[in-house]
Amino acid sequence: MKLFIHGFGSCGWGAKSLALRRHFGVDQVLAPDLPFSPAQAIAHLHGLLRRYPIDTLIGSSLGGFYATALNERRTLPAVLINPVVFPHRLLADHRGEQRRWCDQARFQVDDRYVDELAVLQRDRLADDERYLVLLQRGDEVLDYHQAAAFYAAKDVVLRDGGDHRFEHIEPELPGIDSWLAQAR
Repeated sequence: MKLFIHGFGSCGWGAKSLALRRHFGVDQVLAPDLPFSPAQAIAHLHGLLRRYPIDTLIGSSLGGFYATALNERRTLPAVLINPVVFPHRLLADHRGEQRRWCDQARFQVDDRYVDELAVLQRDRLADDERYLVLLQRGDEVLDYHQAAAFYAAKDVVLRDGGDHRFEHIEPELPGIDSWLAQAR
């Protein structure tokens, strides 16, 4: 089973999770809506890892950061899609009320939120951690160079164009299948 971890201000039910469900099977992709608090989100994800037979993490943006944080305790193959590397730095400049795009639910990015992200920050990755990192140069939100540098010792795929949402994930799915077959 694969655990899809959505990004900041997003939901588990979106274009990427639907594409993943179509490809891998509806019963093979768990895609929850996460609590807004980073500490609560990580606790929720650890609970899912204890309850379900998850063998792969797939994280988009902040979800890629969360997947990397989870792998500090339990190493699973992880596919990261335009992952943010230093979210506490990025979101420090975006304090205030935010809205989740899928349902307009309100949440706050405040000092506590930023501090919770900073606690999850990893300085380096272990040699045995397996990552496939999909980056698009056209990402208008994140500097793809940060992720390319942080995950340089892992499998990094850099595509021209695109955007932060990685709108067209479908052409990448056969490559993800091949990578997962080798990673296991």
